[in-house]
Amino acid sequence: MQKQNPSLRIALAQLNLCVGDIAGNTQQVLKALSEAHQQQADVILFPEFTLSSYPPEDLVYRADFLVQLEQAFETVKVQTQSLQGLTAVIGLPLQSQAGIRNAARVIRDGQVLGEYYKQALPNYRVFDEKRWFIAGDQPLVVDINGVKTGIIICEDLWRDEPMAQSVAAGAQIVLVLNASPYRLDKLEERERLLVRQSKANQCPIAYANLVGGQDELIFDGDSMLVDASGIRTLRTPLFETGLLIGELSVGQKNSKPATYQHPALEFHVYQALVLGLKDYVTKNGFKGALLGLSGGIDSALTLALAVDALGAENVEVTMMPFRYTASMSVEDAKRQAAAMGVTYREMPIEPIFQSFSETLASAFVGYKNDVTEENLQARIRGTLLMSMSNKFGKLLLSTSNKSESAVGYATLYGDMAGAYAPLKDVYKTLVYRLARYRNSLGAVIPERVIERAPSAELAPGQRDQDSLPEYDMLDAILQQFLEQDAALEDIIAAGFDEATVRRVVNLVLLSEYKRRQAPPGTRITRRAFGKDWRYPMTSAWRKQLPLNAKH
Repeated sequence: MQKQNPSLRIALAQLNLCVGDIAGNTQQVLKALSEAHQQQADVILFPEFTLSSYPPEDLVYRADFLVQLEQAFETVKVQTQSLQGLTAVIGLPLQSQAGIRNAARVIRDGQVLGEYYKQALPNYRVFDEKRWFIAGDQPLVVDINGVKTGIIICEDLWRDEPMAQSVAAGAQIVLVLNASPYRLDKLEERERLLVRQSKANQCPIAYANLVGGQDELIFDGDSMLVDASGIRTLRTPLFETGLLIGELSVGQKNSKPATYQHPALEFHVYQALVLGLKDYVTKNGFKGALLGLSGGIDSALTLALAVDALGAENVEVTMMPFRYTASMSVEDAKRQAAAMGVTYREMPIEPIFQSFSETLASAFVGYKNDVTEENLQARIRGTLLMSMSNKFGKLLLSTSNKSESAVGYATLYGDMAGAYAPLKDVYKTLVYRLARYRNSLGAVIPERVIERAPSAELAPGQRDQDSLPEYDMLDAILQQFLEQDAALEDIIAAGFDEATVRRVVNLVLLSEYKRRQAPPGTRITRRAFGKDWRYPMTSAWRKQLPLNAKH
């Protein structure tokens, strides 16, 4: 006789996996399986593409890669023979007769109980799944300890059909494998989605998500259980790995909600940037990181992130003063380096600048000093830093932020030099907020760095706002143009000066060639300068921006 309100004890495997590390990912899976069995779970739910991690991109075109994944899966399947009663739901790319699939397999006692193919293949922003995969069109419902359990994958939940189809096929509980990237405004949006889907379908949902950095993407975990009335009964720590155990009952409604308060934006953004940097450095095998510490806000925040990600013993900084460098910049750089316990050195660039200038003198006869001499300072610094990066085997961090990158306020082969840019998707106004947040945990960034007017210090008395609008205004315009695709007339109608809007947009479009040569960095907004920003470098559109033209 079937129990009146059958339930499942579910283990959510919130893992930090690495693309292509099939052996390492498999070991994490085997460890999680054993732990779930010890904790008497009925089912363990893994993230999307568990064995390959996400996104494997064009690796899925390699037959040898897919063969290795099948071999890894066989290892996992054999392991389940000794874990009687535990059902595992695991994701991986599979070669089928129709093509490559984004798939999930259900295994128990060494047997495959079913195979599900992802139906909704996202093909927008950072996602290119239609490039790689063939969509499925059938539900999968399997019996797990007397509970009819549906399986869907990530984007399937964001569309109504796959969930409804699974319930129509008899699912009493639905398990969702996910590799859902973090975005600073996504936590509430994701939870609202699960609440809506569970209530609309009168069906509990278990949601397991990936953790960790993968190139520009960062995954935050945020795995959860939601009952049939839309109440979240289990919450997992953001950006942390672990096996989280909870229970879902068929037909149960109005469960006791998990105690929780959404954290402040600065808290989870800072966590995202720290983990993104840490995983990029460690997963790529670097010994540590180094950066140029200028006494300004961007390098100060970058240093704090680097130390929090890698430890002070693995970070070093270099101050490279010039005739225009304010004494307070040198003082503040020294003070922060000492406060954070990192290796600090000074390398004045005046002699190198003079040597370069003398070498170029004959070519520059008849030309006045201009931005060329300013950029030369930045390029000297970039060359020195790259040389140390090569010599020490440490990753060079670029300190450019999103506001500067958007309008080209950075020197190619100068301050843009580096292998990773932690602040690449962080607007300048958010840089200041994050600096204050970090100091609330322990004052390491000198207050004067936060309070003083920003300057590149490449010319006497230089201030950023001599060349750019105030950052509050600049960032507001950029957010509308970059992330909302707002037309110029709409931005102006929102209260911004027409000449300023046109100038900012023109700078954005003119600077595309620079951004194509910039290092990667952690994506935290709706549209970062990476996979989800694909504007042409050569374009006459900026010359044709009438106010009545929507884009």
